[in-house]
Amino acid sequence: MRNILIDTDVILDLFFDRKPFSDYSAQILTLCETRLVNGFITPVICSNLYYLLRQTAPHEKVIDKLRLLLSIIDVLIMNKEVVVQALNSGFTDFEDALQSFSASMEGNIDAIITRNIKDFKNSNIGAMTPENYLMTIEINQ
Repeated sequence: MRNILIDTDVILDLFFDRKPFSDYSAQILTLCETRLVNGFITPVICSNLYYLLRQTAPHEKVIDKLRLLLSIIDVLIMNKEVVVQALNSGFTDFEDALQSFSASMEGNIDAIITRNIKDFKNSNIGAMTPENYLMTIEINQ
Protein backbone atom coordinates (compact mmCIF):
# COMPACT_ATOMS: atom_id res chain seq x y z
CA MET A 1 0.00 0.00 0.00
CA ARG A 2 2.11 2.82 -1.27
CA ASN A 3 -0.50 5.25 -2.69
CA ILE A 4 -2.63 6.84 0.01
CA LEU A 5 -5.27 9.52 0.27
CA ILE A 6 -4.67 11.53 3.44
CA ASP A 7 -7.88 12.89 4.96
CA THR A 8 -8.25 16.39 6.38
CA ASP A 9 -8.25 15.28 10.01
CA VAL A 10 -4.83 13.64 9.70
CA ILE A 11 -3.22 16.79 8.33
CA LEU A 12 -4.97 19.00 10.88
CA ASP A 13 -3.66 16.76 13.66
CA LEU A 14 -0.16 17.68 12.54
CA PHE A 15 -0.77 21.38 11.90
CA PHE A 16 -2.55 21.85 15.25
CA ASP A 17 -0.22 19.42 17.07
CA ARG A 18 -3.13 17.41 18.46
CA LYS A 19 -1.42 14.79 20.63
CA PRO A 20 -1.03 11.83 20.37
CA PHE A 21 -2.38 11.88 16.81
CA SER A 22 0.11 14.45 15.53
CA ASP A 23 2.99 12.00 16.02
CA TYR A 24 1.38 9.48 13.65
CA SER A 25 0.49 12.22 11.18
CA ALA A 26 4.06 13.45 11.16
CA GLN A 27 5.28 9.93 10.42
CA ILE A 28 2.80 9.58 7.54
CA LEU A 29 3.92 12.87 5.99
CA THR A 30 7.58 11.95 6.49
CA LEU A 31 6.94 8.79 4.47
CA CYS A 32 5.53 11.02 1.74
CA GLU A 33 8.41 13.47 1.93
CA THR A 34 10.97 10.68 1.60
CA ARG A 35 8.93 9.16 -1.26
CA LEU A 36 8.50 5.83 0.51
CA VAL A 37 4.76 6.46 0.12
CA ASN A 38 2.88 8.53 -2.44
CA GLY A 39 0.50 10.81 -0.60
CA PHE A 40 -2.54 12.50 -2.12
CA ILE A 41 -5.26 14.92 -1.09
CA THR A 42 -8.22 16.30 -3.02
CA PRO A 43 -9.08 19.92 -3.85
CA VAL A 44 -11.79 19.75 -1.18
CA ILE A 45 -9.24 18.77 1.45
CA CYS A 46 -7.01 21.65 0.36
CA SER A 47 -9.92 24.07 0.64
CA ASN A 48 -10.94 22.71 4.05
CA LEU A 49 -7.37 23.01 5.31
CA TYR A 50 -7.19 26.62 4.17
CA TYR A 51 -10.50 27.49 5.80
CA LEU A 52 -9.69 25.81 9.13
CA LEU A 53 -6.10 27.04 9.35
CA ARG A 54 -7.21 30.55 8.44
CA GLN A 55 -9.24 30.65 11.66
CA THR A 56 -5.99 30.84 13.64
CA ALA A 57 -3.35 32.21 11.24
CA PRO A 58 -2.96 34.96 8.65
CA HIS A 59 -3.51 34.23 4.96
CA GLU A 60 0.21 34.35 4.10
CA LYS A 61 1.15 31.83 6.78
CA VAL A 62 -1.63 29.44 5.73
CA ILE A 63 -0.60 29.70 2.08
CA ASP A 64 3.00 28.91 3.05
CA LYS A 65 1.87 25.80 4.97
CA LEU A 66 -0.21 24.63 2.01
CA ARG A 67 2.69 25.19 -0.39
CA LEU A 68 4.95 23.16 1.86
CA LEU A 69 2.36 20.39 2.05
CA LEU A 70 1.97 20.34 -1.74
CA SER A 71 5.73 20.01 -2.13
CA ILE A 72 5.49 16.49 -0.68
CA ILE A 73 2.03 15.28 -1.76
CA ASP A 74 -0.10 15.42 -4.91
CA VAL A 75 -3.69 16.49 -5.56
CA LEU A 76 -6.23 14.12 -7.10
CA ILE A 77 -8.62 15.25 -9.81
CA MET A 78 -12.20 15.98 -8.86
CA ASN A 79 -14.72 16.44 -11.65
CA LYS A 80 -18.44 16.24 -12.37
CA GLU A 81 -18.36 12.44 -12.49
CA VAL A 82 -16.92 12.31 -8.96
CA VAL A 83 -19.56 14.75 -7.69
CA VAL A 84 -22.43 12.84 -9.30
CA GLN A 85 -21.17 9.53 -7.89
CA ALA A 86 -20.91 11.13 -4.45
CA LEU A 87 -24.44 12.52 -4.71
CA ASN A 88 -25.81 9.10 -5.66
CA SER A 89 -23.85 7.13 -3.08
CA GLY A 90 -24.85 5.66 0.24
CA PHE A 91 -22.46 7.93 2.12
CA THR A 92 -24.02 10.00 4.89
CA ASP A 93 -21.14 12.51 4.70
CA PHE A 94 -20.99 14.15 1.26
CA GLU A 95 -17.43 15.40 1.75
CA ASP A 96 -16.17 11.90 2.52
CA ALA A 97 -18.05 10.59 -0.52
CA LEU A 98 -16.19 13.13 -2.66
CA GLN A 99 -12.87 11.96 -1.23
CA SER A 100 -13.68 8.30 -1.78
CA PHE A 101 -14.88 8.66 -5.37
CA SER A 102 -11.99 10.93 -6.27
CA ALA A 103 -9.60 8.28 -4.94
CA SER A 104 -11.48 5.53 -6.81
CA MET A 105 -11.35 7.49 -10.05
CA GLU A 106 -7.57 7.78 -9.67
CA GLY A 107 -7.45 4.00 -9.85
CA ASN A 108 -4.30 3.39 -7.85
CA ILE A 109 -5.06 4.62 -4.33
CA ASP A 110 -4.49 1.74 -1.92
CA ALA A 111 -5.90 3.21 1.28
CA ILE A 112 -7.60 6.24 2.77
CA ILE A 113 -5.78 7.40 5.89
CA THR A 114 -8.22 8.93 8.35
CA ARG A 115 -9.20 8.87 11.99
CA ASN A 116 -12.87 8.67 10.92
CA ILE A 117 -12.91 5.10 9.63
CA LYS A 118 -16.67 4.73 10.07
CA ASP A 119 -17.30 7.58 7.62
CA PHE A 120 -15.73 5.51 4.85
CA LYS A 121 -17.61 2.25 5.42
CA ASN A 122 -19.25 2.61 1.97
CA SER A 123 -15.95 3.27 0.22
CA ASN A 124 -14.50 0.90 -2.36
CA ILE A 125 -11.10 1.75 -0.88
CA GLY A 126 -10.19 0.60 2.61
CA ALA A 127 -9.78 3.21 5.31
CA MET A 128 -7.13 2.96 8.01
CA THR A 129 -6.04 5.10 10.91
CA PRO A 130 -2.55 6.58 10.63
CA GLU A 131 -1.40 4.34 13.48
CA ASN A 132 -2.70 1.17 11.82
CA TYR A 133 -1.25 2.16 8.46
CA LEU A 134 2.18 2.70 10.02
CA MET A 135 2.04 -0.79 11.54
CA THR A 136 1.20 -2.22 8.11
CA ILE A 137 4.12 -0.40 6.51
CA GLU A 138 6.52 -1.71 9.17
CA ILE A 139 5.36 -5.28 8.56
CA ASN A 140 5.74 -4.98 4.77
CA GLN A 141 9.17 -3.30 4.69
